[in-house]
Amino acid sequence: MEGIDWLPDLQLHTLLLHLSQVMFAYVLAIPIGWNRESKSRSAGLRTFPLVAIGACAFILVGKSVIESPDANARMVQGIIGGLGFLGGGAILKNDNMVVGTATAASIWNTGAMGMAVAYQRYELAVVLSLMNFLTLMLIPGLKSAVGTNNKQDVVD
Repeated sequence: MEGIDWLPDLQLHTLLLHLSQVMFAYVLAIPIGWNRESKSRSAGLRTFPLVAIGACAFILVGKSVIESPDANARMVQGIIGGLGFLGGGAILKNDNMVVGTATAASIWNTGAMGMAVAYQRYELAVVLSLMNFLTLMLIPGLKSAVGTNNKQDVVD
C-alpha cells in the first residue's frame, strides 16, 4: 500500500481525547456566545466557540511538539496577547461612551477556558464558563438596581 504511506500514524485514543477536549471547549463557550448574540454584540454564537477551540488547539499542538517549558510559556503568552488583540477589536468608543468591554473580556476569558481544557483542567474551564455566563446575565440587572449613570453598562 504505497499510495497511503503519507498518512500519519493516527492513534485512536489520542484522536478521541483531542476530539473530546475540543468539543468540551466548544460546548462551554456556547452559553457565552449565546448571551452576546442575544444582546446583538459584535461577537456571538460563532465567535466564542471558535475562540475556545482555537485556544485549545494551539495548546494541544504546542504540547505535542514543544518540549521546552520556556517555549510553552512563550506560546501561552502569544495566545494571551492574540486574545487581547482580538478582544480589543470588540471595543468601540462612541462620543463619550465606550462599548464592548464585557464582550472583549469575555473573549479573553473564553480563550483562557479553551487553554484550561487543553491542559486538562476541566474544573477550571467549567468555573470560567459559568462565572463568565453568570456575570453577563446577572450583573447588568444588579448595576441597574444600583442606579449606574452609564447607560451602556446597563445593556452590556
